[in-house]
Formats: sequence, structure tokens, C-alpha cells
Amino acid sequence: QVQLVESGGGLVQAGGSLRLSCAAFGRTFSSVALGWFRQAPGKEREFVAAINWSGGIYYSDSVKGRFTISRDNVKNTGNLQMNSLKPGDTAVYYCAARSGTLRTSPNDYAYWGQGTQVTVSS
Repeated sequence: QVQLVESGGGLVQAGGSLRLSCAAFGRTFSSVALGWFRQAPGKEREFVAAINWSGGIYYSDSVKGRFTISRDNVKNTGNLQMNSLKPGDTAVYYCAARSGTLRTSPNDYAYWGQGTQVTVSS
């Protein structure tokens, strides 16, 4: 079991930055892939970024060049640095974990945090 707790969401103006954090508790964090997803009202949950235990990374095209995912396997934390935010980035952001390598489908992740709201005003 892995328990995940997100923090760092909030309200920011377009062009601003936010840093989301995900604290992991339970099984060895270094053995899991960590993903970030988001869900806007009325829309399906969508992939944002993911990072393997070894550091391999993948981003969705919509955030590439603006968001940076990272992890600290000693502190059992993951982070999502979000720069140049746009109103279209407004959503509830979730961190998720899975055994094995990263995937982009939310259906492939077994463990989820409670989500944190990110609102970007124009």
C-alpha cells in the first residue's frame, strides 16, 4: 500500500507559478512510478506528467516546457513545478503511484491522493 497526500494548490494569475508536492507513506517509494493527473469540471481525468523510480520522465504535450516533475526517493516526495500557468490549467490535480514503470493512463495507477485544487485566473 502507498498513501499519497498532495499539497501546494491554490489560486494564481495567468503567467504565474505553483509548486505541488506529493508525500508518500507506506511501501518503498523508490520502487514505484509517480504520476500527476488533473481533472477539470465536466472533463475526464487527464495525464500531466510521470516519473519512473530511476528518473525517466514523460510529459503531456500540453504542459511540456512549462511543468517540471521531480522526486526525492530519500524523502519519499514528488513535486510538480508549474510555470507559465494558463486558465486552461485550472483543475484538481492528483498524484498517483503504480508499481513498475510509468504509464499515461489513470487506469494503470493503483494509488491516488485526495487531490488539490489549482485555479488560474485570466
